[in-house]
Amino acid sequence: MSQKKTLVTAALPYANGPVHIGHIAGCYLPSDIYVRFLRLLGEDVKFVCGSDEHGVPITIKARNEGVSPLQVVDRYHALMGKAFADLGISFDIYSRTSSDLHKQTASDFFRHLYDSKVFIERETEQYYDATAKQFLADRYIVGTCPKCNHDSAYGDQCEACGASLNPTDLINPRSMLSGAQPELKKTVNWFLPLDAYQDQLTNFIQSKKDAWKSNVYGQCMSWLQQGLQPRAMTRDLDWGVPVPVEGADSKVLYVWFDAPIGYISATKELLGENWRDYWQGEDTRIVHFIGKDNIVFHCIIFPAMLMAHGGYALPENVPANEFLNLEGKKISTSRNWAVWVHEYLEDFPGKMDELRYVLTSIAPETGDSEFTWSDYQARVNNELVAILGNFVNRVMVLYQKFFDGLLDDSLSEFSSDRHQEAVDQTYHAIQGSLRSYKFKQGLAAAMDLARYGNRYLTETEPWKVVKEDQAAARVILNDCLLLIAHLRSALYPFLPFTASKILAMLGQEESSELPSWNSSIFLAKGTRLPAPSLLFAKIEDSDMDLQRKKLEQSTTEVAGESQEINLEPAKPEISFEDFQKLDIRVGTIISAEKVKKADKLLHLRVDVGIKTVELVSGIAEHFSPEDLPGTTVTVLLNLAPRKIRGIFSEGMVLMVDGVDNKLRFLQAQDGASPGEVIS
Repeated sequence: MSQKKTLVTAALPYANGPVHIGHIAGCYLPSDIYVRFLRLLGEDVKFVCGSDEHGVPITIKARNEGVSPLQVVDRYHALMGKAFADLGISFDIYSRTSSDLHKQTASDFFRHLYDSKVFIERETEQYYDATAKQFLADRYIVGTCPKCNHDSAYGDQCEACGASLNPTDLINPRSMLSGAQPELKKTVNWFLPLDAYQDQLTNFIQSKKDAWKSNVYGQCMSWLQQGLQPRAMTRDLDWGVPVPVEGADSKVLYVWFDAPIGYISATKELLGENWRDYWQGEDTRIVHFIGKDNIVFHCIIFPAMLMAHGGYALPENVPANEFLNLEGKKISTSRNWAVWVHEYLEDFPGKMDELRYVLTSIAPETGDSEFTWSDYQARVNNELVAILGNFVNRVMVLYQKFFDGLLDDSLSEFSSDRHQEAVDQTYHAIQGSLRSYKFKQGLAAAMDLARYGNRYLTETEPWKVVKEDQAAARVILNDCLLLIAHLRSALYPFLPFTASKILAMLGQEESSELPSWNSSIFLAKGTRLPAPSLLFAKIEDSDMDLQRKKLEQSTTEVAGESQEINLEPAKPEISFEDFQKLDIRVGTIISAEKVKKADKLLHLRVDVGIKTVELVSGIAEHFSPEDLPGTTVTVLLNLAPRKIRGIFSEGMVLMVDGVDNKLRFLQAQDGASPGEVIS
């Protein structure tokens, strides 16, 4: 029986900006760990990715910068590719969707479906922005969701309730480009009849109930239960893969039809004629690593495309992660509230594994998680330095001190079965964790082996034993060297740069061969260990202060180049009568205190002239309660009262949410008194 071939894909990053730590934690680091692990086992695995370079955001960025879309994607393709490589993300190929090979692959795929009469050709009315002079992609139309009344739903999905939408479903739609109300204009496009594959997709998803993460399975079933509808696979744009149909001028393939085919074209670029072995063979397994915002495209739309085409394997698993937040807020690329990978690598040269370790330790595997610089510092100093680094350094220093770093015998077996049992348990735990995509758990198991080594060293005290029995002390330290050698293998998927350092510390030369996995280690007699060096250095408070300051001073500058300020789009018109219903008054804060067990909430008592009201406001992360008494504010007074954490909030303090990600009070000019009406 032939060995299964595994194709691992990582979501194609969009080429309109750099890569940040949220991307790495959500998709690229877990996929790299998984692939490195499979390689250690000697499995046949290929790891493909590339830049997603088509779609409306690219054209908008190009227009704003006064350059061509190709210039935009060239710049970010190079920047992202270097950042991935520098962080040790070990793609077999990092391709791009602007390549001729990809365009031909995507075009051929579309044409096959077209010739097979899969598509539905429809003349529809599509939203057109007369001000911007272009048809609008779904994500560039916002309006009120007809399902839940959320007033900023996108044209394809409401992120508040998760409903799948068409742009024409929105109430009071408006263009994200100009804020204007778009007009409907007739156009012809080709639709993939997702509803025709509803039963087949349902059976496919239900067969994955026990294998897939619950968040992935649940989101897929929610979409299916709503009922699938035909979805346009072409767009009226001039940047993308041209629709290969006569009369389809000025139309390109929908970016979510185009992009997943990028996995196929990247495999073709990597393997040539052998690409089919990883996409169409009976012994093929495909694993897509993505973030949770891409679940529907990888689990429903792309599989429907593959079903319609025929001959392709469907994904075995789609282990999507949740989102990573930053210092209490959502990562925002438009507001530069992010830790950009290329900037991190410049600020912390040589500390690639420190970031890999922290991001794996806090990976958003089952729910959103948070990165803070204080946690980063604590994990590096208290775990990498104090546990792993400490064990390795102690052993190396003692071996130099007592035996001049020279092995007087070959090392391959422990002196005690308990050490081998500890190692075997570690390998077993890591293998079980990574097979089930639990990367935090796997890393913890590897670190537990370092803890075991530290305990053993402390318990046996070879620095005391050596005074009376050098041979016994050498046995202890030899066992420790073997533990370190196994640590190198166990840590390789997670911390590849550290694994290389450990290899050098063991007096071994780097080779093209991977570390052994769960097999015997051999250190030859006569090996001389080099002078001890530290695996990790402590992170200083001053380094963290600089990073926090950098975040606080974040602007709309990304990668040294101006980025447009993405303000909220204009909201739909209201009547003067509607405005007159609002009772907005000047107020003065009398007292403020934190709401118990709610980090973001403050309980305010505000004098609004005609009475004193109590308000609950989510501003605790921006203001200290002791600084607020006496502050003049603006209050929406006739908002229906709402009980929040046991407190009846009788209105709302009006704030300005600035482009610098800071909240400010909306205040009347000096001299305004509590109770004065704003009209």
